[in-house]
Amino acid sequence: MARIAVVTDTPGWFDPHGEALAATLRQEGHEAVFVRDVREAPEGDMAFHLSCLKLCPPEALALNALNLVVHASDLPKGRGFSPLVWQVLEGRNDIPVCLIEAAEAADAGPVRLRDALTFQGCELNDEMREALGRKVVEMCLRFARAPDAYPPAEQVGEPSWYARRRPEDSRLDPNRTLADQFDLLRVVDNDRYPAFFEHRGRRFILRIEDAGAAG
Repeated sequence: MARIAVVTDTPGWFDPHGEALAATLRQEGHEAVFVRDVREAPEGDMAFHLSCLKLCPPEALALNALNLVVHASDLPKGRGFSPLVWQVLEGRNDIPVCLIEAAEAADAGPVRLRDALTFQGCELNDEMREALGRKVVEMCLRFARAPDAYPPAEQVGEPSWYARRRPEDSRLDPNRTLADQFDLLRVVDNDRYPAFFEHRGRRFILRIEDAGAAG
């Protein structure tokens, strides 16, 4: 039995996955808790820091023997913010996912486990988040069940970085086709940062949802 904390500092889409991870760990005999603030994490053997925007301070990292993060890129490429979204915008549907040790520098820790997500190219934001959430839980459970099977491997190569996405990044060009901009439509959040365009002196919001198969 291990003492494990699941930490998610940003309320939102990942919450059900974080709570499900903690519940499954408890079912498997671990002493697991889901907490909203890293300062609420108890001392223990392992902490998963998932869907966290803030870097974990050294004193919080010291609470657990091992601290882990999941990042959706082929590290050291794609450190930083929203790596899944940026890669979809680059035209990729095969998205690497890494379970790494948390470090004081963002996304720089040794890699413990590599996996990947594969999309068909038509999934929208909610579907991609759901798939990523399930993959994160799966990888964390695999590691928690056999941590010694996944020794640390230092990241090799020159790192690259993704910037934090802003509402302006959801801007559409009214002079281009929807097909040309479909990947941007795929990644927008209809509520928090919807797609928009400006035309004839006004700004318009364009929301997208899946209506099922064509024809």
